[in-house]
Amino acid sequence: MQLIPGFPTDGVVTINRVIIKPQYDIDDLQEKVAELCENVKTYHSDTGFVGGFVALNSGQISNEGSRIGQPVESPNKGREALIITFWESYAEHEASHRSDTFQPLFQKVLDLCENGNEEIAYDMLWSGRAYNDEEAKQAKAMKQRYEAA
Repeated sequence: MQLIPGFPTDGVVTINRVIIKPQYDIDDLQEKVAELCENVKTYHSDTGFVGGFVALNSGQISNEGSRIGQPVESPNKGREALIITFWESYAEHEASHRSDTFQPLFQKVLDLCENGNEEIAYDMLWSGRAYNDEEAKQAKAMKQRYEAA
């Protein structure tokens, strides 16, 4: 099963990392990003856009998953966000950025950011959802069965 329904297995994921300028806050960013996302959904759902999400740095750094020392909290807590979008192809993503309706809204987001913007495109290698309770039970049983063999 796909993590995002309709996202092709050879789709493209783009990631924007933005750090909000000190004179702005997350509400400012959310407002501008919401306008931008609504535009993308409206004008590009039929030209390659599949979905997306925005995530805010919570400040927590996993000591279990990090191997760069033992930090306690990210200095970018509440100031750094990732804007992640899913596209059928890179060419369709790039065409969306050339849209007359997109560019003014995109600039409003960039105006809030101290780090400018670098949007990196990734080819999808894997996606998946968690097992439901029954699937998890079956998976564990199969693991035990074949690890004993």
